[in-house]
Amino acid sequence: MSDAVRLGVFQDRLGYHFVNPELLELALTHASTAGKTNYERLEFLGDRVLGLVIAEHLYQVFPEEHEGGLAKRHAALVCTETLAQIALELDLPSIVIASAAEKASGGATQENLLADCMEAIIGAVYLDQGLPACATMVTALWGERVYTLHQPPMDAKTGLQEWAQERRLPIPVYAIVSKEGPDHAPFFNVSVTVRGFDPVIATGASRRAAEKEAARILLEKLNNI
Repeated sequence: MSDAVRLGVFQDRLGYHFVNPELLELALTHASTAGKTNYERLEFLGDRVLGLVIAEHLYQVFPEEHEGGLAKRHAALVCTETLAQIALELDLPSIVIASAAEKASGGATQENLLADCMEAIIGAVYLDQGLPACATMVTALWGERVYTLHQPPMDAKTGLQEWAQERRLPIPVYAIVSKEGPDHAPFFNVSVTVRGFDPVIATGASRRAAEKEAARILLEKLNNI
């Protein structure tokens, strides 16, 4: 399948076809390509646009909800985990433009990268056709999540910490074992230790991603004891 066809299929899934396709290409371009431009500025914009769109949508569909409830729903709907889930449903990793090293290290499937890229796409749609088009796309993609997500999905680090606290153990300790790769596409080896259990080491395209993966592996082991 050619790149043009892949981008066309992606836009079908997205429910939005760009008037200016260069904006989509920029929104898909990771910093590891070492080019002059990447999606980071669009990500900055898209983060703010997404927050506004979701806030207004919640205000409209939950007219009786108090501010605290709206805030919890909002946090759940714009968090990294939710954005990454939607990106995977769109098969975003298959069209991310990243260096070979980034892709080889699994960076194109890391939650942070996927979430950032989704925000960049939202920013690109905003620049392409404005807020109404952006709101239509976002509300369609988020769909029933708007009604069902009341709090952010629990990530592995939170789950591991709660596992330790329930057993009156100190909180898990994370440490960087090593950092490798070039500055524009590093990957981290991070260990996590819970007192009384063997440590686990995992790799990620960022320290946070490596910590989450290490926590996930250790939590799975602990739950199977």
